[in-house]
Amino acid sequence: MGVRGGSGLYVGRGGAALCAALLLALLVALLTLAALYGRCRQPPLPARPAAAPGPDRGVPGAPTRISVRRLPRDLLPLRYELQLWPRVRPGQEGSLGFSGQVNITVRCRRDTRSVELHSAGLRSHEAAVRGPLPHAGTAVEVEGLRLEEENELAVLELREPLLAGRCYVLQLRFQGRLQESREGLFLTRYTDLGRSSILVASHMEPAYARRVYPCFDEPDMKATFNIRIVHDPSYVALSNMPAIDVSEMKDENGSLWSVTTFNTTLRMSTYLTAFVVCDLDYVNRTERGNEIRIWARKEAIKNGYADHALNITGPIFSFLEDLFNISYPLPKTDLIALPDFKDAAMEHWGLMTFTEPTLLYLPSDKFTVRKTAIAIIVSHELAHQACGKKIQNIHHFIQLTASAVYQIKFLQWGYVCLTYKNENNNLMLRHLFFLFKWFGNLVTMNWWNDLWLKEGLATYFENLGTTFVEPKISLHEIFYDLVVRPALKEDSGIKFRSVSEREDNVIGSLLNMFDGITYYKSYLKEFAFSNANQDDLWIHMHNTWIVPISWMRNGSSQPLMWLDNSSKVFPEMQVSESEYDWILLNVNLSGYYRVNYDQVNLKRLVQLLENDPKAIPAVSRFQLLDDIFELTKFGYIEIEAALELTKYLAREDELYVWNVVLANLVPENGLSTLKNYEVYPLLKKYLLKRMLPIFRYYADLIRQDVDALEDDYFAQ
Repeated sequence: MGVRGGSGLYVGRGGAALCAALLLALLVALLTLAALYGRCRQPPLPARPAAAPGPDRGVPGAPTRISVRRLPRDLLPLRYELQLWPRVRPGQEGSLGFSGQVNITVRCRRDTRSVELHSAGLRSHEAAVRGPLPHAGTAVEVEGLRLEEENELAVLELREPLLAGRCYVLQLRFQGRLQESREGLFLTRYTDLGRSSILVASHMEPAYARRVYPCFDEPDMKATFNIRIVHDPSYVALSNMPAIDVSEMKDENGSLWSVTTFNTTLRMSTYLTAFVVCDLDYVNRTERGNEIRIWARKEAIKNGYADHALNITGPIFSFLEDLFNISYPLPKTDLIALPDFKDAAMEHWGLMTFTEPTLLYLPSDKFTVRKTAIAIIVSHELAHQACGKKIQNIHHFIQLTASAVYQIKFLQWGYVCLTYKNENNNLMLRHLFFLFKWFGNLVTMNWWNDLWLKEGLATYFENLGTTFVEPKISLHEIFYDLVVRPALKEDSGIKFRSVSEREDNVIGSLLNMFDGITYYKSYLKEFAFSNANQDDLWIHMHNTWIVPISWMRNGSSQPLMWLDNSSKVFPEMQVSESEYDWILLNVNLSGYYRVNYDQVNLKRLVQLLENDPKAIPAVSRFQLLDDIFELTKFGYIEIEAALELTKYLAREDELYVWNVVLANLVPENGLSTLKNYEVYPLLKKYLLKRMLPIFRYYADLIRQDVDALEDDYFAQ
């Protein structure tokens, strides 16, 4: 929001600024952290694996990027029959590989003599086409198989066309190398109970399934999967669905292998397929008929490190089922802590993968920082799992959310981030309800440019789930610090992009879409087991984008105002000549926007904070400080005005407000310029004087009763 000519406060649409210019108080921050660290540090998890070697270079043309070449829609996959055989035995060294076979049942939509599907870094051979069905014994002769490494394609040229409206089976055998780059099907070496061990796991998002098996590797090309894994008998094989059979087979040398066959999956995208072959252990529990297993290294299971995740997963699942009035569609849920993994976690349907720190918790740790982090990431991934069909009763839905800390924020999120407002509140809620129908594994985006449709909402619901299992945690403060602030920061950064990009704008690498805009800024019966894009969302909402303006005058809440045009003047917000008359906008940070005040009102807010900081809610103090420092970077406000707002800080007793002050005064990249900052000694003295009261308070608290900090996230 900006100030312009005319009477009253002028509110503009443009987002304002970010990141501050000062870099100081580093020593002060370190002093504070050091005081807490001495008593609050955690014992380490069991030994982590040694540094893994670089990525395997054994496959000619091994992919180093992700192709964004889209497949033609001549063929649509219906079912995969997939066998994977990782050639891994305990204790093996060196480069290892895998082989497999895939039979893909497809429906032909247009006559074609060419079959294109994705394949990257695989050696494919023995390609065949059977059909049309039901005559599976009939063959369509394959004239040639061509691998296009640049476009990550396998192309089958046929002697006669496939006919529109008929179904066929594509058959391909393939080989590949197990990578150590944690993409596709990868190998991890680790230590457990003092012994070296190996496991095989997969990571398919966004487009790494093509590195594991030839497939139609686009999120809208969904199918069911019948999966079979061949593995060493001493290992266990896991996939999306429960195992229904374990048999034996011998290879060409007479060596014995186990074959684990899994139940048929629901219709899903290739990036959600998951495979693990391991020698891990688990703890388990059944919640509403759903078996939940937490897998980890044997040492971690033995020491109880997986117990916390087991204790919260069932309740969060039940909470989300009640919230959405749905039942989880799978018969089991595995959460597995991998010793080495590319991302914090991944929501593969029925087999979620995590790094160890995001899933394992030491029972001896009295403090809640890691517990909170685990609850947040588990809630995020479970939100993807559970959301699957239409909420039948909106009143039931609202009633369920009423007990949550975020009920108000919940509603505001709906109309702030995807803004719709009508004089009829019921209509607003109905459209808000439609908003929740478009995320999760049951309904995914058509293409990766709409990644925000699933990740933005999952990021919101992670907070509801965490609040449910950790009610003592002041999660709204964490939400502002870890979600809202990063979203605003990235939204107005130099490398700004819109929430959703045009498909043809997603070039170079799909990985660019996995950022704070997608996760932080951000539809399930009519779209179930299908896909959606942003246009489907807007169909359920007006194209009118209305921004709610919450505000207060002199400490009293005022009626909500609505910015229903690109800009608007609000005469009601004109301050009088009285020095005691002030207004505050975006109360409790209810909207995702920044506020720029005129000089008169800003000076009155400075004076108010010096006289009575509590007259402004803590979240609004957080926002006010963050906004003003960010606005200095782009020249909206002079730095002197920003520093005026810090004069009251000796009376600031909220650590998360101090946290945003230090984040702005000591940005992460501040070390390189700190030594050249001429006024650093003066500012250090200035800040030390204001920080001492809160520093002494927590130092005394730590000496007297460190356990009192058990639920204080920011103190920890």
